[in-house]
Amino acid sequence: MVGFPPFASGHLPSMSEEILVNVTPRETRVAFIENGVLQEVLIERSRRLGILNNIYVGRVTRVLPGMGAAFIEVGLSRAAFLHVSDVVSAELKREATGHEVTIEQAVHEGQKILVQVTKEPLGSKGARLTTYVSIPSRYVVFMPYSNSLGISQRIESDDERKRLRELVLRLRPGLAPVSDDVDERKVAATAAPAAKGGFIVRTAAEGVSEAEIEADITFLVRLWASLEERIKQSQPTTLIYEDLPLVQRVVRDLSAANAEKIRIDSRETFGKVAAFAEEFVPSLVSRIEHYPGARPILDLYSTEDEIQKALQRKVELKSGGHLVIDQTEAMTTVDVNTGGFVGHRNLEETIFKTNLEAAQAIARQLRLRNLGGIIIVDFIDMEELEHRKQVLRALEKSVERDHSKISISEVTSLGLVQITRKRTRESLEHVLCEPCATCSGRGSLKSPETVCYEIFREILREQRQYNAKKLLVVASRAVVDLLLDEESTSIAELEEFVGIPIRFQVEAHYSQEQYDVVLL
Repeated sequence: MVGFPPFASGHLPSMSEEILVNVTPRETRVAFIENGVLQEVLIERSRRLGILNNIYVGRVTRVLPGMGAAFIEVGLSRAAFLHVSDVVSAELKREATGHEVTIEQAVHEGQKILVQVTKEPLGSKGARLTTYVSIPSRYVVFMPYSNSLGISQRIESDDERKRLRELVLRLRPGLAPVSDDVDERKVAATAAPAAKGGFIVRTAAEGVSEAEIEADITFLVRLWASLEERIKQSQPTTLIYEDLPLVQRVVRDLSAANAEKIRIDSRETFGKVAAFAEEFVPSLVSRIEHYPGARPILDLYSTEDEIQKALQRKVELKSGGHLVIDQTEAMTTVDVNTGGFVGHRNLEETIFKTNLEAAQAIARQLRLRNLGGIIIVDFIDMEELEHRKQVLRALEKSVERDHSKISISEVTSLGLVQITRKRTRESLEHVLCEPCATCSGRGSLKSPETVCYEIFREILREQRQYNAKKLLVVASRAVVDLLLDEESTSIAELEEFVGIPIRFQVEAHYSQEQYDVVLL
């Protein structure tokens, strides 16, 4: 099993000032602090290690023509999902014939296939896969099924981009440079045989010498050759390439300017991370330190409290306004409210200032809660067009630090802003919480009054079906109190109607919605 890390372009903040690492035997938590404020938290548990970017030899178990996809067995608890757009052979056939290729033309049941995880299982959905495999090192990413050369868009200097592009082309002649808005992972290997495999130059390569980049390229080419041999000998559902532990992944993906300090509260983990950095990221070695303090490390900067707040629906704003965040399977909604903020000038100014503050808070919450997919923001309605533009610009600027791919729409006629954020792993709420056993994840309970009327209907139903001499209703304290107090007249009328006595019993362990009607 290969231990060097896979490509991970979008997890980590670009301007973290300090990173706190809390390690326990069963769980590792990494907190990113900017200007003394928690911005992002990553959690990995030994019972549920992440599989993002792992590479497997899989087997096609079912082809779904209607969905243009196939289910792939890779050894996980649920079959994973592969769309035709993520199949290299389909792209090659399309380019050769000029016609779109269907999933049944690209794969068939029982086929052995090499796949990489691009999205971890989310909720009831299995993992999302691709056959566009990529293998990274510190400075470049190797794409064995491509012949393209791409440069990280986060390298802004045109001169540096040109230097890196020319440098890699000298080392690997025959590569086909692509424009910055093209997905390099999906440029098919259709060109020069001299360029067997393409590359993406990562942000960390900025300012790096030719010798270091050449060493990375050589390592990756040799690594892929060894993987190819293993792939040939492996049976389906074999893990070929596994990600590093969480802390090593964090260190790997940091560029030299990212963190002032990386504090780790486990001496054993500190030793492993320091050794890893010594070999792969020497520039960070001096910033990695062991935290021996008696105070829990995540109590620094109130980090633990901030994690707990990130699980609540309501987010307080400093002005007195607040956000209400609701996460559903289809999308996440964010409602902005002025709350107790009354402003000092007029209503429009109050609304404008609340929306500006909310824009910054929303950007932070997206990262902190790791909200993905479609996010709908309902800002408070603003009359002035310039105010709407400024709020939108503030939101766009605030999400620049987020490494996940984000797209923001214009304000709609209903005053809504649509955000899409690439989702590759579960949200913080899904990692730390589970659906409420009482309300089945609805987030609300039936009122005692509603349950009382359900009990009345159940009594009538039971009496029609069975010839009981008396009935016993077992329910929660709130429901029984309501039945014996405000609904006592209704109970007397019901007893007269069914012709048998009805008794009540409180069950302390019953939730408000639970009840039983027992025939005696």
